[in-house]
Amino acid sequence: MKTGSNLEKVFESGKFAVTAEIGPPQSANPEPLTHHAKMLKGYADAFNLTDNQTAVVRLSSIASAVIIMREGIEPVIQMTCRDRNRIALQSDLLGASALGIRNVLCLTGDHQIFGNEKASKSVFDFDSVSEISVFDKLRREGKQAGGQEIKDPPKVYLGCAENPFATPYEFRATRLAKKVAAGADFVQTQAIFDMDMFEKWMDEVRARGLDKKVHILAGVLPMKTAGAARYMKNKVPGMIVPNQIIDRMKNAKDSKEEGIKLCVEQIETLKAMKGVHGVHIMAVMWEEMVPRIVEEAGLLPRPSIE
Repeated sequence: MKTGSNLEKVFESGKFAVTAEIGPPQSANPEPLTHHAKMLKGYADAFNLTDNQTAVVRLSSIASAVIIMREGIEPVIQMTCRDRNRIALQSDLLGASALGIRNVLCLTGDHQIFGNEKASKSVFDFDSVSEISVFDKLRREGKQAGGQEIKDPPKVYLGCAENPFATPYEFRATRLAKKVAAGADFVQTQAIFDMDMFEKWMDEVRARGLDKKVHILAGVLPMKTAGAARYMKNKVPGMIVPNQIIDRMKNAKDSKEEGIKLCVEQIETLKAMKGVHGVHIMAVMWEEMVPRIVEEAGLLPRPSIE
């Protein structure tokens, strides 16, 4: 179904897509979002707005989307199952669509123990697969989870996340297949540092024909220091960072410059990989580097599609 999403149009045109991430502030001040929107306009086809990422209280994803839309860029809102039951999830989807938001990334959500409200009660009425399935039925058939029909169903392009490196590895392609069967239109992956391991996952994805059914955005994350690389390797579950990358960052004269160079090299590799339809740039707390990365990776100008 056609939703009016610019991201959807880029994928359907066969162009290599680019998405990036903007973190909502831990306040009611919209200025950081406005600043980043102006700075990043024209450097990606759509921009993710995280939904209380790592279970830390932030300006809501939907409100953040409206703020950046005023600056003329397209949002991808995130909706986690941690904080909403099926009533709230469906209600927020209708509200987002009514506001003109066309891209929704469906996530189970980080456990609240990682955030700044550890005593909060999690919901998890759905997981991400169930969320996608309910949203897909709502948009295609106009039927709620409980079966009630509605007029004027939401027009949304549905995305999901996937981590090719989480254990058990042999089930990662199977999990993506479940999300595709549920109705996902695109997938954004965890940050990739081990290209050989990612290629093995893509082999399984291609063998199942999933790259023909869902648009795959491979995640890249520019690093500033060798310490950050070691932290991701040792402390972040499901993150594989080869030792040679840590050594490369450690031995560089300028680790930030090396991090940018490494990210651009990764994008060049991904551009040539069969079945990869774009990249998702996660420049966490380093959004000002996105324009340079996109330019040096040869991804400008972004397509203007009517």
